[in-house]
Amino acid sequence: MSFAAGESIPVGTGHIICDLHSSNVVFSKLSSSYPLKLLSPRVSEHGVAIVYVMSYGGGLVGGDCMQLIVEVGKECKLLLLSQGSTKVFKTRAGNRASTRFRRSSSQPTPSSLQAITTQSMEVTIAPCSALFLLPDPVTCFRSASYTQVQSFHLAGSASIVLLDWVTSGRRSMGEDWDFLRYYSVNEVFVEGRRVARDVLLLENPSLDTQTASESCSSNPTSRAPLRMLKDRLAPYSCYAMLLLYGPQTHGVVTDLQAKYRTISIFKRAAPERFIWSLTPVDDGKGTVIRVAGVDTDDVKNWFREVLRGLEAVVGIDEYRKAFL
Repeated sequence: MSFAAGESIPVGTGHIICDLHSSNVVFSKLSSSYPLKLLSPRVSEHGVAIVYVMSYGGGLVGGDCMQLIVEVGKECKLLLLSQGSTKVFKTRAGNRASTRFRRSSSQPTPSSLQAITTQSMEVTIAPCSALFLLPDPVTCFRSASYTQVQSFHLAGSASIVLLDWVTSGRRSMGEDWDFLRYYSVNEVFVEGRRVARDVLLLENPSLDTQTASESCSSNPTSRAPLRMLKDRLAPYSCYAMLLLYGPQTHGVVTDLQAKYRTISIFKRAAPERFIWSLTPVDDGKGTVIRVAGVDTDDVKNWFREVLRGLEAVVGIDEYRKAFL
């Protein structure tokens, strides 16, 4: 996707292209349209740039559709951050402005497009470059439906730190995994070869699902009711996946491996408030960390601490803009 100067940008799309000039990262393209908003503050660290990926109004409404393309030039280090959690509001019927691109007013919007909030991101990372995708977690409100698809294409010497996490909703409002559906897909390719694919589907059973399940049973009265998400995911209110790959992540991965070796496994009377695991991928060239916590702040503080080694890669002040 590329837009010429003066050409209108399709609704809900964004494009980031950065390259290294002398010791500074320069954006040859930084464009976006409602409801997507991109902001890049000035940074002091050489070879590093930050872009905040945000939405107007502080969140996304059912039917919003956003598409972002990112191209990280050779020897650049790009941090993609957010300002606060990505809020996904309750699904409402209607024809959202962000769903009307490439569609005439005479054509009705399909109900599936109205209901589901979607975000897609496609990233290309050049040799000796790195992307640090460290957003705040996604928070789906009651009755929200959200789909996210992200793909990352790395050169052989490129690096990536990818964080994808979700919370149970607005706990202060009594919400506890009360959204309709959360679907997230992350794929990482190195020199065209897929090295990792992570898929997370969280879906509450609907009344239609319950009815269909009972109709397929020879004895519906004896069939156990379908369990809600809050019953299956308890006691945790935050789940996260962190993927690290490439030479610029080696220091952090080494520290994580040492930390993981100190964990003792034994039977407990009750679930721990915080748990995590470490899994090597692609013959140890990459690492996947999975985390679950009773409190989202515990998860955030843990990530802030274990990733502190990135200060040596992107700069102390730049790293501290994440996990605020």
